Amino acid sequence: MKPPLLLSGCRLGGSPLCSVSSLCTTTIILDAASPADSCIGSPWYRAFSSTPTCSSWLMPKRGQPTKTRKGRPRVPTGGSTRGTTVVWGDYGLRMRDHDRRVSAAQLKNGEDTIRKRLRGMKYRLYMRICANIGVYTSGNEVRMGKGKGSFDYWASRVAVSKIIFELKGDLHEKVAREAFRLAANKMPGKGLCNHWL
Repeated sequence: MKPPLLLSGCRLGGSPLCSVSSLCTTTIILDAASPADSCIGSPWYRAFSSTPTCSSWLMPKRGQPTKTRKGRPRVPTGGSTRGTTVVWGDYGLRMRDHDRRVSAAQLKNGEDTIRKRLRGMKYRLYMRICANIGVYTSGNEVRMGKGKGSFDYWASRVAVSKIIFELKGDLHEKVAREAFRLAANKMPGKGLCNHWL
């Protein structure tokens, strides 16, 4: 058996073992005979792939360079129906009463409620919105001025008739409506379950 190769603090751009042109900051131990098999269980091993990693839908992929303003939800004009129809699933939960800003914690409560109700069933849940708007607040009894305030939580601007969740699977319609009803009770405003025919 060949001795393992020790790479520490080296540039892996021209190495035949890796095709990444960045400076390695950790110690990687590779076996000369089978470099892929020896590093799978290693805590220092990082699989390099061009496939994007699964990011969280409750916060943006990258931080915001500037503080976002409060803004208003998008108002569909000219007959636009973007985001108001069920695309991937069979059932959808939409906001039907008024546009509002929904926090990431409220979206997480709705997701957990749906998953708890459908536990043990075969389904797939799609999230159609992302909490990518930063909300900044000042403390209580703080005088006016002196800046916008510090970051508080992530939120999403949800327009009227915007689909929030989609559900697909071998489910009865009454079960899906019950799950969406429980989720709508956990979230602000009134929700409406839509069925894609």
